[in-house]
Order: sequence, then C-alpha cells, then structure tokens
Amino acid sequence: MSAVHSDRPSGFSREVNFDGLIGPTHNYGGLAHGNLASHRNALAVSSPKQAALQGLEKMRTLIHLGYTQGFIPPQMRPDVNVLRALGFQGARNADLIQSVAEQAPELLAMVYSASSMWAANAATVTPSADSQDGKVHFTPANLLTTAHRAIEHEQTYHHLKVIFPSTQHFAVHPALPSIHRFADEGAANHTHLTAQYGQSGLGLFVYGRDHQTDLTQLKFPARQTLESCQALARQHQLPPEQAVYLQQSADAINAGAFHNDVVAVGNGPVLFFHEQAYVPASQQNAFNELSARMDFKPVCVPADQVSLEDAIKSYLFNSQLLAGPDGDMNNMRLIAPTECEENPAVAAYLKKLVQDQAQPIRHVTFVDVRQSMSNGGGPACLRLRVVLSNEELAAVNPAFILDNQKIDRLQDWVRAHYREHIAPSDLTDPSLMEESFKALRALSELLEIDHLYPGLPA
Repeated sequence: MSAVHSDRPSGFSREVNFDGLIGPTHNYGGLAHGNLASHRNALAVSSPKQAALQGLEKMRTLIHLGYTQGFIPPQMRPDVNVLRALGFQGARNADLIQSVAEQAPELLAMVYSASSMWAANAATVTPSADSQDGKVHFTPANLLTTAHRAIEHEQTYHHLKVIFPSTQHFAVHPALPSIHRFADEGAANHTHLTAQYGQSGLGLFVYGRDHQTDLTQLKFPARQTLESCQALARQHQLPPEQAVYLQQSADAINAGAFHNDVVAVGNGPVLFFHEQAYVPASQQNAFNELSARMDFKPVCVPADQVSLEDAIKSYLFNSQLLAGPDGDMNNMRLIAPTECEENPAVAAYLKKLVQDQAQPIRHVTFVDVRQSMSNGGGPACLRLRVVLSNEELAAVNPAFILDNQKIDRLQDWVRAHYREHIAPSDLTDPSLMEESFKALRALSELLEIDHLYPGLPA
C-alpha cells in the first residue's frame, strides 16, 4: 500500500470530499419520517446501477475541477446480523431472508437500506488545526432517530478505521450512546468555519432541540440535540471558545429540513443559508459569536426570492460549497443538483448570485444525482468533508483516494454487479442478498483489502 503524494507545498492543507459509494441494494423504502422526497418516492422502482454511476460521475466532476476526491465503501447489506439479533432463525442466510419475508417483511427494507451512501451523516469531523491534541477527529453518527440508519454506525466506525488507519494523525471514536438526548446525525449538522484550511477555526454545531424545545410545535422529528453537539465538541478536544451552537427553526424542520444541510451549507468563512433556517434569537447570538472570532461571511437567501418550499424541493442548500482548488476562499463554487437548474426561482437566484461580486460564491456546476435525490439526498448528502494537511493525506489509505482510472474500475465493477432495477418485492428474494454479497467480495478484491467486510459471509 503506497502513500498518497501531493504536488502542493509541504504546509498546504485542503478539504477532501469522501463520497459514499452507492451500494447494490439502493431502493426506495420510504423509511425516513420528515424526508419529503423519500416519502414521495416510497415503494417506487429504483435503479442501483444508475445511482452508483451517477455518484461516481459526480466524483469525477470534482477531480476534473482540480479537487482531491475520496470515497467511503457501501456497507454490507442486507445486514443479516441485525436480523439474527432480532430473533429470526435460519441455518443459511437465504433461509433467514425467507423467514423474515414470511413473518415481518417490513423489516427487509430496514436491513437492505443503502442509506450509508449519504456520507454527510457518516460522522462529525474536526480538523487537526482545531483539536487540542493535533489529530483529525471522527465520530460516527448514532443516527438513532430512524431504525434503518441506526444500524450503520458500527460499520461506519470500521470503515473509518480502515480509511484513516494512522493513530498518529487520526482519532476515530465510537458513536455517542444511543440515547434520545444524545441523538446525532453527523456532519449534516456541523460546519467547520475557518479563514483558511490548515488554520485554527470554529465548529458550528446546529441542533433541532434542547431541553427547552416545545416538541408539540414540531411536525417532524428534530433529529440533532444540543447535548450531542456539546458531547462531540468535548470528544474532539475542541476548546470551548471554538464551538458555536445554533438552533434550527421549527419552520424549517416542519417544511422538511430534517438536517441543517437542507437549508444551509458552509465552508471557509462562508455560511450560505435560507432566511428561515434558524431560530432568530439563536441566529443573532451565534452570528455575533462568529463575527467576533473571525471574518465571518454570511450569505442569506431571502424567502421572497426563494421560498422555503422551493429551497427544499430543489435541494439548493444541499449543494456542495467548495473553495477554489488552491484553497481560494474568494472564488467559491456550488456543486448543485440539476433540480436547481430546473426550478425557475432557484435558477434565477443562482444566476444573480454569481454576478454579485460582494460575496465569494462565483461559480455553479450542476450535476445529475437524481437517483439519490429521489430518496432525499443531494450532492452534499453524498459526501463527508475532511480537511487534511499533506502529511495527513499521505497517511490516508490510498485505496480510497480516487483518480480517473480508479473511477473507471469502480464503474466497471458497478456494471458487472449491480441490478438495473429493484422493486420492493425484490427484497424478499434471497438472490438479491447473494448478488449484493458477491459484489462486496469483488470490491474487497478490487481494493485489495481483505478486512473491508469482516462480517461478510464467504
């Protein structure tokens, strides 16, 4: 295993996007309460092959734009260990699937879910420049609000240890306890703000509820708690003065903003957000703190130009916000879903935005990730952002840093192993399980990592 080398100066740091590689069981289970796109498309026929190829082409787009791009492998699905823990029996895994299909078929969507593709929920990440021990910290999200996602964190922990193996540079923590008051949804509710990569910055933690929140005002669950945010800051050795907490508004949650990254996205010193994203008093306090500690650049999208409904329907704020490939914070780019281009209000706003020289977002690139969008995840959902120095990048397992040739090989793997379509009834057929396991064994061989899926049946 050779190290990843960089042509950047030795002191250079960059943000690396690690996208979730969409798995072979991608299906529309409609399991996420509050995720409107997921519910609209519940029980529709999915296309796993198209989904994975779309995701890989998005990764290729970033490489062509000059960015360093990585990926996180799909999790083992179906998770037969969960079924056995729930008391289902079967000498063979095929018998197990048939038993569940007969007794509780609704559980199959849970264990077949490919939702780990949305890597923004994989973990919260603190860069080494912020942590007191000088390491990059990762904590897998416990995702306890929804059953199909709550089963992910153990495999996420394993994969993060495989991708970031150096204990000299990285600290990978277990998920927070799966307790209601510590509900955690990962980086979808966290933004690292800084003047420049490699410099000490601030952790902006967004939460939906605390002990004072009137839950009767919420139509959908507030998935992130203030207490989980505070626990993450402590776990990552983030000094108290470098953590800022901001509360989502009930309006945003009730409109379908189940994560902060549905109504806001930040990078560098910039926070791009909807006017109705936050509780006004909390926003004022947080913005005052941010402005006092850095050259904070908020970019607010007015509700009279883009309604909350249009923002959520198009996933405007689930775009990736990128600094220039050289780290230029005044030459930023949005990687937006094609749905933004097709929404008249959003398209008109973006055209005007990039012409405004008073703010740093100068470019928009549209990408087609419709298979992911149909299940409620846009370009930003598909990636976990990790700020790395050259030395830290060299310590990453190189199998997970992409170039065009590696993407070609992964696309060939997808074409060889993924189904064109999956209907809800297909989940009861044990052959889908066998195809999925065969695909994951082939991925392990392709990456030359024999411990990628320790629980995978031979």
